[in-house]
Amino acid sequence: DGCGHTVLGPESGTLASINYPQTSPNSTVCEWEIRVKPGQRVQLKFGDFDIDDSDSCHSSYLRVHNGIGPNRTEIGKYCGFGFQMDGLVTSKGNEITVQFMSGIHASGRGFLAAYSTTDKSDLITCLDNASHFSEPEFNKYCPAGCVIPFADISGTIPHGYRDSSSLCMAGVHAGVVSNTQGGQINVVISKGIPYYEGSLANNVTSKVGPLSTSLFTFKTSGCYGTLGMESGAIPDSQITASSILEWPNQTGQVNIWKPENARLKRVGPPWAALISDEHQWLQIDLNKEKKITGIVTTGSTLAEYFYYVSAYRILYSDDAQKWTVYREPGMDKDKIFQGNTELYQEVRNNFIPPIIARFFRINPLKWHQKIAMKVELLGCQFSIGRAPKITLPPPPPPPQNRNDEKSADFIDDFINSVKTSLQTDKTTFTPEIKNTTVTPSVTKDVALAAVLVPVLVMVFTTLILILVCAWHWRNRKKKTEGTYDLPYWDRAGWWKGMKQFLPTKSAEHEETPVRYSSSEISHLRPREVPTMLQTESAEYAQPLVGGLVGTLHQRSTFKPEEGKEASYADVDPYNSPIQEVYHAYAEPLPITGPEYATPIIVDMSSHPSTPLGVPSISTFKAAGNQAPPLVGTCSKLLSRTDSTSSAQALYDIPKGQVGPGSADELVYQVPQSLALSTGSKDE
Repeated sequence: DGCGHTVLGPESGTLASINYPQTSPNSTVCEWEIRVKPGQRVQLKFGDFDIDDSDSCHSSYLRVHNGIGPNRTEIGKYCGFGFQMDGLVTSKGNEITVQFMSGIHASGRGFLAAYSTTDKSDLITCLDNASHFSEPEFNKYCPAGCVIPFADISGTIPHGYRDSSSLCMAGVHAGVVSNTQGGQINVVISKGIPYYEGSLANNVTSKVGPLSTSLFTFKTSGCYGTLGMESGAIPDSQITASSILEWPNQTGQVNIWKPENARLKRVGPPWAALISDEHQWLQIDLNKEKKITGIVTTGSTLAEYFYYVSAYRILYSDDAQKWTVYREPGMDKDKIFQGNTELYQEVRNNFIPPIIARFFRINPLKWHQKIAMKVELLGCQFSIGRAPKITLPPPPPPPQNRNDEKSADFIDDFINSVKTSLQTDKTTFTPEIKNTTVTPSVTKDVALAAVLVPVLVMVFTTLILILVCAWHWRNRKKKTEGTYDLPYWDRAGWWKGMKQFLPTKSAEHEETPVRYSSSEISHLRPREVPTMLQTESAEYAQPLVGGLVGTLHQRSTFKPEEGKEASYADVDPYNSPIQEVYHAYAEPLPITGPEYATPIIVDMSSHPSTPLGVPSISTFKAAGNQAPPLVGTCSKLLSRTDSTSSAQALYDIPKGQVGPGSADELVYQVPQSLALSTGSKDE
């Protein structure tokens, strides 16, 4: 009489002493004989152990034996308060005996243990919860029999379970493992939530729970979608029943609770049977075979009609003629599912393993007042995997002698055996379960599209980028290079941009270039030339022509004179001994020199309109470099002036002739202005 909670499955189970977790009674005994498949061994894991050891395990103890019966051999004898056994107790064969003896004692809870075959290396007990493990995700094996009355869980799927909940009991509630079979669970730990809902599922009641630091959920196959009762995907014509409840109300209107009313969460009355007995049923045609993993039921959902079904069976068929009652694996009795306990609450039951069928029938066995319910089926599409095709080798050539005939007979027998095995595979091939139905041809097309689409997208993207870059470069080139402009690399814009980094010049030396033309200069008197040079400015400076023509072939910023194009063979006006011309053109730019021409200094102090003390004015910006050498000879350029107090020339004698310059220099000096102190009045 010392046996407590006990579930012995074919591969795993749970056993506990009587009255656990309360103090076990005195003078009790229990013996469990555990047997698994031949060739396997049994391992035993203790979740809690608290047995009185005041008499050194003489009257109260737990003893484990190899084998069953009189030939068993002892593995170990255990006792102690709060005894911690971290390891596993393993048998030598496929049978093991566990014996519990309780003598006279004042305290001691007894024990709770789990067992499984030795291939389940990650075995845990029904008392383990998520807080016992530090990993964010882990796999464990739950034994059978973890729906225990002394364990609590809080939460539900898909929101998750409180971390204090029993892992295996929550797995049964979620429909991941079966209480009679046990199974593998894949647990994921995440951040907790403020509130955990309660629900009833798979004969396990989850309680409402408060805030916790963490929660856990389970990874599943994902085949838990609704199959169309609530959404209307299943038409009314495919929902039938054994009978329909009809009655007139107080106003004389006839109420009909038809089977198409049995849609979960649908407003209005449910389906109800005319006669309440165990022969009533509600049938759903899914139109084709589907994988059914669960069912959700409610009562009438009408406050004035307190009707609901509290227990039922499940039947299924492929042709609606031959029906099979659902049973759990290894069981010889029909499984009775727990239904509702009131008319509003949704109660879920899962099928482990799932049902593969087209026709689904619910047979109520217990009810409150009348048989009335609303339902929804859970599951997914079902597809059968195809066996791979085997290509047989070509037949050998005809035999030439007896040995060849024997070998040919052997090959024929081999081919026949292969054909026979192929035919057997077609009938006994285990179908591969998938969540969606995809034909092999579609799978190949999808794989091909998955490769081609990214490649085509990359090719078209590259072509578009090349075209955009070419168009942008062409427009940029058109903007920077006009029809009559120089190429952008020959422009002087880079020098203008660099000027901002050079030291700035004083304001008195930065004068606006004078605009003039040679035609206007030729009509002016000599004394009017300085004034014209100061007031009128030409758009382009004209070069001082001298030397060989080859010096003008370099890059130049001067604009040629309009009208008749001057020939480089013409007589240089500076070299003419007869006509003295006040030519205001600047010298050409040097090959490697700066952009600006050498400045021409004109003494404005001698002009009658110029006040005394005004310094000389330059018509060009200073280049900052020495003027280029001119090949050839130049005549003396004299300055005509009307000053009586000074007859000094504005320009020095060209270098290379008799004058103040040195004889070894062949370039012009910068013109010198007259001293302001010797200025005189005009005649």
